[in-house]
Amino acid sequence: MATFSRFGLAICLTVAWVSVSMAARSSDDYGIPQVAEINEQVSAVWKDYGITPAPEAQDFEWVRRVYLDVIGRVPSVEELEEFQRDRSKDRKKNLVEKLLNDTAYTEEYARNFTTIWTNVLIGRTGGTENNTQINREGMQKYLRDSFARNKPYDQMVREIITAEGANSPGMPNFNGAVNFYMDKLADDGVQATAKTAQIFLGVQVQCTQCHNHPFNSWKQDKFWELNAFFRQTRAQRDRGMDTNNGRGMAMSLANVDFRGESGNPTQAEVYYELRNGLMEVAYPVFIDGTNINPNGLVSQVNRREELSKFVTDSKEMQEAIVNRVWGHFFGQGFTRPIDDMGPHNRPSHPELLTYLGEEFRGSSFNMKELVKWITLSQAYSLSSKITKGNEVDDPSIGESPKFSHFYLRQMEAEQLYESLIVATQAHKTRADYAEQERLKSMWMQQFTTAFGTDEGDEATTFNGSIPQALMMFNGDLIQDATSTKPGSYIATLAANGDDGKEAIQHLYMATVARRPSKNEMQAAGVLVASHKGNVAAALQDVFWALLNSNEFILNH
Repeated sequence: MATFSRFGLAICLTVAWVSVSMAARSSDDYGIPQVAEINEQVSAVWKDYGITPAPEAQDFEWVRRVYLDVIGRVPSVEELEEFQRDRSKDRKKNLVEKLLNDTAYTEEYARNFTTIWTNVLIGRTGGTENNTQINREGMQKYLRDSFARNKPYDQMVREIITAEGANSPGMPNFNGAVNFYMDKLADDGVQATAKTAQIFLGVQVQCTQCHNHPFNSWKQDKFWELNAFFRQTRAQRDRGMDTNNGRGMAMSLANVDFRGESGNPTQAEVYYELRNGLMEVAYPVFIDGTNINPNGLVSQVNRREELSKFVTDSKEMQEAIVNRVWGHFFGQGFTRPIDDMGPHNRPSHPELLTYLGEEFRGSSFNMKELVKWITLSQAYSLSSKITKGNEVDDPSIGESPKFSHFYLRQMEAEQLYESLIVATQAHKTRADYAEQERLKSMWMQQFTTAFGTDEGDEATTFNGSIPQALMMFNGDLIQDATSTKPGSYIATLAANGDDGKEAIQHLYMATVARRPSKNEMQAAGVLVASHKGNVAAALQDVFWALLNSNEFILNH
């Protein structure tokens, strides 16, 4: 293959992408009051800072963005052309509604948000290690069913916090939600305490296990009062039903009586040690100071059930999920990090965060409504172009985000995998869902490592590093995608019998959602000539260069 020519074309791609002109801006709110409020509050910040926002992204650029964020992959050529055929004023709204509500996209929407929430709840490596208590398939099944039915977010939170049952599909009393807890109950459930607060309340309390928080009002007693809610929770192994191809353990989670550390179930307390060595006592108390009956008998008080009510009724939960979803779509939340909220970490748009939290509750915690409001906002429609008018808006140097342009970010590894499948049309002959997830999980393992720390830390090499570069240059997935074997994607395109011009335009649409520029077509023509009329070989080089371009790898 003509490697040098490939890099030459890649340079041409970069120049062409930077010089693409942008369309005029529109601030249409589509008659949706929540979209209008987002537009008004975000633009007010632009005015305060004297910012001129970027122009609106080109149509196909926006379409590619919304496909990546909503269903986790780039659009196919056919989907781009279908959008182009819609000439109505509300065609962006029509597309968002279709991706969210059309049955043709239900599985992909559910798969994308299942991937996102599986990573949030158990991590990218959760359930993939030997002798793991987590059944990843079980966690995914619960989430996939929830998102496919558009289960209200508060119901999902309640079900996860109160979960009981078996962790593995096929076991009696299976409940995939229990997998959230399966690696978090050691050491009296300190990780269950920390992760529940972090994920569902946007509050980081892990460091207050041993001492008062140095930057906010969280004190050591608050951690142990929250921890007391989890002391009735027990996991046990069913050795006769181990799963995950022999790697994982078949586990069950149940509520059991907690008699307190002094043995009195009517006052079932928790003791913890202060830094000066003194012992203190804690009973179940929510973060707002509301307590419950300290009885540790499940027949009298189900502590996790009470906790779930506190969480779902709280202002913290509604704002934490708004912040997380906003961060998914913009690459930046209202706070950094998105799961460390509080007086010590003021949000960039506090009034908007509060408003969206209240509106989300008012929508009965409809996740699809929240997604619609965000994706149809003016800020989400802007290009990633940085100009003199918005160059001060740079969160990468510590500035609070103003959302005056779309922040460039690399695709997630899972998005790249799904995009490669669709760009090569391999999705038309895919196996069933379980096999798809197994293959993707195997592919993901080359990038992610679990550290095995108390906080379940993970690291990924899918961040522009050498392993990623090598995979994109010559990994199996790329080799398969650019193969010229009979019946392959490239061979099929080359079989049209022309000089490859139509196929080259198709490749550009399939990967970067636009047609090639005049200079790019000329560069591709040079490739065809260098291969002495071997169109398949030339297309192979073009496709390889496109797949390795920043324009393909980045969400922009």
